[in-house]
Amino acid sequence: MKNHRGISPRQEAAAERALCQALLTLRTVDECRDFLRDLCTPAELQALADRWTVVGLLQAGMPYREIAKQTGVSVTTIGRVARYLGAGNGGYELAARRLGER
Repeated sequence: MKNHRGISPRQEAAAERALCQALLTLRTVDECRDFLRDLCTPAELQALADRWTVVGLLQAGMPYREIAKQTGVSVTTIGRVARYLGAGNGGYELAARRLGER
């Protein structure tokens, strides 16, 4: 997270943790959707949904240009998602694996 508001890294980490804890209180897809629609602008929510879609297509082995053609997501964003999928914090991989276990 970029800090442009003059808050300390500790405050920023606490705010991120509080957001994560709020997400963990949600019990259904509908509750999560309602929360995200309240939290995010339509453009932010679309960007998140696009990135998640790209994760699945990358894991399926689809080439970047085909993903861009199919989704309208830029090749730059696809590359960024691929970089975090391969060398990020493991969140994409964990969520995808858990969804696949259902």
